[in-house]
Amino acid sequence: MDAVLSSSSPQAPLRIVIVPWLAFGHLLPYLELSERLASRGHHVSYVSTPRNLARLPPLRPAAAPRVDLVALPLPRVDGLPDGAESTNDVPDDKRPLHFKAFDGLAAPFAEFMAAACADEGMRPHWIIADSFHHWVAASAAEHKVPCALLLPTAAIIAMPGQPPEHSANGEAEPAAPDSVPRYERKALAHAFADDGESGMSTIQRWTLTKEKCALAVIRSCVEWEPESFPLVPKRLGMPVVPLGLLPPPPDSGRRAAITNREHATVRWLETQPPGSVLYVALGSEVPLRAEQVQELALGLELAGARFLWALRKPSGAAVLDDGAGMLPPGFQERTRGQGMVTTGWLPQMSIVAHAAVGGFLTHCGRNSLVEGLLFGHPLVMLPIFGDQGPNARQMERKNVGLQVARDENDGSFDRHGVATAVRAVVLEGEARRGFVAGAAKMQEVVADAERQERYIDEFVHHLRSYNVGGDSTTPLPTFTSS
Repeated sequence: MDAVLSSSSPQAPLRIVIVPWLAFGHLLPYLELSERLASRGHHVSYVSTPRNLARLPPLRPAAAPRVDLVALPLPRVDGLPDGAESTNDVPDDKRPLHFKAFDGLAAPFAEFMAAACADEGMRPHWIIADSFHHWVAASAAEHKVPCALLLPTAAIIAMPGQPPEHSANGEAEPAAPDSVPRYERKALAHAFADDGESGMSTIQRWTLTKEKCALAVIRSCVEWEPESFPLVPKRLGMPVVPLGLLPPPPDSGRRAAITNREHATVRWLETQPPGSVLYVALGSEVPLRAEQVQELALGLELAGARFLWALRKPSGAAVLDDGAGMLPPGFQERTRGQGMVTTGWLPQMSIVAHAAVGGFLTHCGRNSLVEGLLFGHPLVMLPIFGDQGPNARQMERKNVGLQVARDENDGSFDRHGVATAVRAVVLEGEARRGFVAGAAKMQEVVADAERQERYIDEFVHHLRSYNVGGDSTTPLPTFTSS
């Protein structure tokens, strides 16, 4: 029988395998997806490497019995640091080696699939594979298990120059000059180049994965990006099902604040006036160049706003916990009453939930956007790579915040551009009121728990109704605005 589940048992639990990319910006939201599916009674096998799984937060008790954490050993690759299992562990110049090790997961995953499919009682109904996992999709096809392609934000897929909009020789079509900065187009071109040691470009990985997937699923919804979302099914030529935004529970930040109240940053926030602090966090994947760190610091000082800065400590650098050695001479002393800098771990959800925080300077990664807007914070936006640029432009059009002015050719910025954006978002009354209102509109989307749960229910319905042969027992809509 071709159907994924027999029509005589429509309420039988699904067995789903989820394989996220080896970056915590993927691992964490798709763990949230796993928990939401498990809380509905479905069984999830969540596949990653041992060290990545060990660093995940504990599963919620309601979901834990139905989520299996499946550890596949990451092969040893000469030149890759020991224990470098997530992208956060890998220096920028070693990324091709990380992809090479990642491709070495193909054999243990094939063994996992063979064992799972040998017993009809354990056979997966669906595989959900992240964008680079061509060997996951190939194994799913070999065992005749339908595979769904996990997609990033719709904004980057709808952007000119993105796949499948490329020429016959594999080069990206040029993006419209007035829509995408030149430095971002240059970075996009690298996705079409062979990735050194791994021997395969990002676009080749994406294309090979997509070819063997029955449908695409995306961590988004039409309410979040109405201008981009409807374009995605047309661009891909396949059904696209929204997952919603997979936000953490709205009260988790405040619960975490109680748990983490002894953390030095939370104690410092307790001494600040309500809504007065700009939280500065640019993620941990791609550090700023040293001169740009200094310009950011001087811009924060020049703006005069209170700030809490989660400054990334470069790998192997001799930097004190307060960032000394990376910051301009005398910066710490001059801003002692204005801000706090730390290079250590920060409880981000506790911080963004804190009443003293009134804005967020962010790289516009999807997780940070969702977490910041869950609490209605207007944004100062400094995108660095990947989908962050399209995300930032999207948020700017919604008047959620302001991008820092950048050089068109190399993406650099200076202290004056930082100070201008920070003042507008955090300090200037009329401008700030507009950004707060824009952020509040997006908060209505993110924090609407009923809406977000409905997307998961609809996703499950699509998985149930889909037929391996390509038909559906019910129509499979590409997106929903309900």
